[in-house]
Amino acid sequence: MSRTPDQIRSSKRFLGVEWPPRAQEVSHLGDACTVHGSDDFHFADLRTVRGRFPGRHVTLDGEVITV
Repeated sequence: MSRTPDQIRSSKRFLGVEWPPRAQEVSHLGDACTVHGSDDFHFADLRTVRGRFPGRHVTLDGEVITV
C-alpha cells in the first residue's frame, strides 16, 4: 500500500516528496531525520531516502531509517 505525503505523520510538511511505501512516520530533531515503517524496510527503501538526502549518512535498521 503506497502512502501519499499527507498520510505520513510528520513534524514538517512534505508536499511532493515520495517516501518508501512502508513509511508511517517521519520525524526531525535538528538535522537528524528518522523514518519509521510499518514493517522492515528494504535496501530499495534505503536508496529512496538516500536520494532525498544526498551527501548525508543514512542508515537502515529494520523498521527505522535514520539520516
